[in-house]
Amino acid sequence: MPASANALRWTGQPGHYEVYYVTLTEPSTGVGLWIRYTMVAPKPGGDPATCSLWFLAMDPRPGASTPVGRKASFGIDQLSAQPDPFELRIGEAVLSDAGMSGRFEDVAWELSWTPAPRAYESVHPMLQRLGAAQTVLVLPHADVSIDGHVTIGEERIEVAGVRGGQAHLWGSKHARAWAWVHCNDFVDHQGQPVPDTFIDGVSVVVSRLGREVGPSTPVVARIWGHDFLSTSPPRILRNRSEFELSGWRFEARDHRYRLVGRVEAQPHQLAGVTYHDPDGELAYCYNSEIASLHLEVYDRARSGGTEPTATLVSSGRAHFEYAQRTPVSRVELLTR
Repeated sequence: MPASANALRWTGQPGHYEVYYVTLTEPSTGVGLWIRYTMVAPKPGGDPATCSLWFLAMDPRPGASTPVGRKASFGIDQLSAQPDPFELRIGEAVLSDAGMSGRFEDVAWELSWTPAPRAYESVHPMLQRLGAAQTVLVLPHADVSIDGHVTIGEERIEVAGVRGGQAHLWGSKHARAWAWVHCNDFVDHQGQPVPDTFIDGVSVVVSRLGREVGPSTPVVARIWGHDFLSTSPPRILRNRSEFELSGWRFEARDHRYRLVGRVEAQPHQLAGVTYHDPDGELAYCYNSEIASLHLEVYDRARSGGTEPTATLVSSGRAHFEYAQRTPVSRVELLTR
């Protein structure tokens, strides 16, 4: 892996897409944020390559409007990057290993964090070397404390010590369908914050030789300071997973822990967006940054793994996405 897990993988070739995003939920307002920097280089004969800025917000406060969705697209000449120290620019917006800033239309962001000590890889290195994955996901900063502010219309929201995560993915094509969750804001059964803990999981159905295969379900996490990696080829096939528009149930294991999760998202709090594959096909994605996650932790080292060691809960502060290849009629598409 390059010096920075964020280093841009695109070298000018057609048939490639790349995405960077930050997710967080500001606790005093409950507002969830999803800020993305993306690029798409279509296959030969397609449209010119483009880059885009995305800003989505979900507000659970009484009287709040439906989710906010903004997207601004530019010619690829507006994208520039350097690997070490990492910096990516789209127009006047900047992303580095220590923060991000930008503005367009009626939204703006100025956020900073201390870089995480290590990155997490959802796609096993062996599968990456074999080129078996059409999309690779890494978490350069999976669990960081974020400071700064965002502006949505006339409201400025202060962000002070909010747990969040930053991810980077790239590839040639999105999956046929998937569910994803990220959460680093849990409380225990006594309502106390759970330190040094996060989870990031994805479950994908892909097309192989003309038929749909899966789901494959890699999950990475940190549980009370202990890394959890359930990403080997046998594990991702054995991990249990059932997902739909409003939630996801999954089970994942590594050598020490078994994690059993239940994600719930309210349909009216989902933001619908479209992703463009390099071959021109669309994926329809429905995202909530104010979902809830109930996570049972089974620890073989403490209870033999037969009874839950702990139940961790995140109410309205989990980040969830569901996607498929056809639109869902009852959820509005905010960006296209």
